[in-house]
Amino acid sequence: MLEDIRKPSFEKERAVLVGIFGPELPRWLAEEYLNELALLSDTAGAVTVEKILQNRPHPDPTTYIGKGKLHELKQVVADKNADILIFDDDLTATQIRNIEKITKVKVLDRSGLILDIFASRAKTAAAKTQVELAQLQYLLPRLTRFWTHLSRQKGGIGTKGPGETQIETDRRLVGKRISVLKDKLEKLDRQRTTQRKGREHITRVALVGYTNAGKSTLMNTMTASNVLAENRLFATLDSTVRRLELENHQVLLSDTVGFIRKLPHHLIESFKSTLDEVRDADVLLHVVDASGRMVEDYIDVVNKTLEELGIQNAKKILVFNKIDLLLPEELINLKREYPGAVYVSAHREIGIGKLEERLEKLIEEDYVAFSYNVPLSHYKAVAFLHEVAVIDKELYEENSVQIKGSTSKADREKFEAMLSDIKPFSEV
Repeated sequence: MLEDIRKPSFEKERAVLVGIFGPELPRWLAEEYLNELALLSDTAGAVTVEKILQNRPHPDPTTYIGKGKLHELKQVVADKNADILIFDDDLTATQIRNIEKITKVKVLDRSGLILDIFASRAKTAAAKTQVELAQLQYLLPRLTRFWTHLSRQKGGIGTKGPGETQIETDRRLVGKRISVLKDKLEKLDRQRTTQRKGREHITRVALVGYTNAGKSTLMNTMTASNVLAENRLFATLDSTVRRLELENHQVLLSDTVGFIRKLPHHLIESFKSTLDEVRDADVLLHVVDASGRMVEDYIDVVNKTLEELGIQNAKKILVFNKIDLLLPEELINLKREYPGAVYVSAHREIGIGKLEERLEKLIEEDYVAFSYNVPLSHYKAVAFLHEVAVIDKELYEENSVQIKGSTSKADREKFEAMLSDIKPFSEV
């Protein structure tokens, strides 16, 4: 298992953050990435005491920043009394070993840090299983870092030849545990699928966005609920679903884990079952922190992650949150750049009505009209229409009800499948 960098709040670890910039990554952008890494470090329970940037066209394969810079880094660690080095890119087992050998302190890369945060935030059985799977998949190619007895051989009575090395044994054990966890996740996924089938007729809306965009606060405001909302990265790991009553529709609104730049591939893989709430949604609300300095980058990261999950063609509303933190001219410029978006402040409840109106319009875009004369004995079918459709006219007669409105094609087909003897009616 990965080392846990968290300490009690009175004894926070002191972290030095390290990154590189070069022809493909300008210095100002690398600095922004290190600022984000500092937020991640704070979330994990470490305090940043120094940030180091090295100008290199690409990482050094053995030390990441080069031997000369590594010895400078050793002095920085000593001067700042640092406990841990955190690198903004993923490191190989060789790089980690070489850096630790010179600096004599613990080394963590971006993926390892994110996995540590996820491990601390996982509450449900599904989230804990997903995090452990991602940790083991991350650990497997780096096993040499965690063992000092790798060259020892198993031997003794009952063995012929050298046996297997400890590293081979460890890999085999980790591989077995990964298989067990995958089986467990498949079982949990089947349970979720069954649960989702029970609410198929209700429109599903999912909140997606860069981490700390304010999705949980927006859910709380729209649904009058109390989902955990913190000003920290990855406050939400498990999918949270709440019922949302719109003027003409009832929808299920789900809040899911936030995306981030360089989100570890293993984490995306293991969290795919949780992200099914996003994959199965009828509408996505893509929430963006309007006050962030890299709005375009945030949007791009989310779109690329959705693409990786195979979610490219879903209906989407771009929602800029935290507009109360913008100056008037900044908001004007943002609206000019993204004219089709909705602008809100979940914290101050600004623009929520407009967002709900836009959501209703989008839901009804593909609606088709219907008009039926339904026998009163088929009250369940009428109740179904009341759940899924917009009712424009309803006239009760002695043995039937004339009902007229609009609904999705899928729901109209479901309704018609419930009754084979319904006849359309025409208004006089």
